[in-house]
Amino acid sequence: MSMPTLKKKYDRLAPIWDLRKKMIALRIERGLTQEQIAKKMGTKKSNISRLEANGDSFPTYKTLEKYAAALGYRIRIEFELL
Repeated sequence: MSMPTLKKKYDRLAPIWDLRKKMIALRIERGLTQEQIAKKMGTKKSNISRLEANGDSFPTYKTLEKYAAALGYRIRIEFELL
């Protein structure tokens, strides 16, 4: 892969990596393990592990909403001028 192609891919995935870092930080801040949040969401720990680690896929809004609610948060989406 050429450098410009890698840069484009990195730039495209950067927001989702930032989101995942935020999700993990909030979970840890709440003192919850992946297993505990999975139980609150009614899913498996392996799904939470993939959700927090897989940078090539984008979680659905519904999944993010469930994750946030399990932590006691709600989601707010903002638009930013380019």
